[in-house]
Amino acid sequence: MDLYEYQGKQYFARYGIPISKGGVADTVDEAVAQADASGYPVVIKAQVKVGGRGKAGGVKLADNAEEARFHAGNILGLDIKGHVVKRLWVEHASDIAKEYYASFTLDRSAKKHLGMLSAEGGVEIEEVAVTNPDAIALLHIDPVDGLTLEAAREWVAAANLDEVAREQAAELLVKLYTCYTEGDCDLAEINPLILTPEDRVHALDAKVTLDANAAYRHPEWAEFEDSEGEDERETRAKERGLNYIGLDGTVGIIANGAGLAMSTLDVVNQCGGSAANFLDIGGGANADVMAAALEVINSDPKVKSIFVNIFGGITRVDEVANGVLEALKRVDISSPIVLRLDGTNAEAGRAILADHLSDRLVAEPTMLDAARTAVALAGGQS
Repeated sequence: MDLYEYQGKQYFARYGIPISKGGVADTVDEAVAQADASGYPVVIKAQVKVGGRGKAGGVKLADNAEEARFHAGNILGLDIKGHVVKRLWVEHASDIAKEYYASFTLDRSAKKHLGMLSAEGGVEIEEVAVTNPDAIALLHIDPVDGLTLEAAREWVAAANLDEVAREQAAELLVKLYTCYTEGDCDLAEINPLILTPEDRVHALDAKVTLDANAAYRHPEWAEFEDSEGEDERETRAKERGLNYIGLDGTVGIIANGAGLAMSTLDVVNQCGGSAANFLDIGGGANADVMAAALEVINSDPKVKSIFVNIFGGITRVDEVANGVLEALKRVDISSPIVLRLDGTNAEAGRAILADHLSDRLVAEPTMLDAARTAVALAGGQS
């Protein structure tokens, strides 16, 4: 679950991380009131879950109430890469002496938490990694040991942060790590982490992704739910308990297992097509699950063909076949379906489907053959 900037800052504040004084506004009048309360000059920021706000006109500086009203009126309703601005964050403008970068995430290969810290903040960390990789100080943290203040002090020194900022930065990093771990984040990022001319260190931005698997521990996360900000397809899928991610292609994907689903996306791409989604139905390929999956994919007007790729291990292919046929009775599918079924009871499954195959329901023996057919039916290469 990705948070808006204002939500991320509010989340940081729960763990004692210093942020700029500010507040949320949904109207122009509320924005002016928040600006008055925060103290001029203020920064008015569009709250959208996409980058490039500044270049799109979604971040403006105001020196007085008149300017705050003008900018708030222009930003509310602004379309930024398909995201319409409905909410603003208004905060006191901070003077900046230096900009740093700090984040925590999980390094799955190392099975440890990974901290990244750089004296070069204010730009994308990927850009720093390319242009000056030595400017990023990496720190792997054993979850059992955690991050001590002493380790944080050594870390900020290794990252070459300004001497005057180091003690404050080390203390803040310990708090950020606590937020990341106890707050069940997949990502906790500050870019930029700033040093002011008065030698104060605080978070000027917040990028937070919460681990949805930990939601049962955090009933307070309900306030972060944002159905308006979600892809409509993903909202429908969530309502049906499906593991779905919407993409921009024309071939709808249904597979059992995350690895197989990712491989299916790759093969479709190799065949000259583009996937409309990632959808993993796991081990549940019964009629109810298949009907829900087909219904969600069928609701996407960009989908021109549907590729169902099932490898039966625990899942039996004959049950999948029956599930597909039953699902087709329940859902009026507008796109042709290409099936690749293999594994346990595959022959029985194919026999069940044999009398139902047509130009709208096609079976192929291999994943590559099925991908080629699905791409061709979607109007791509064959």
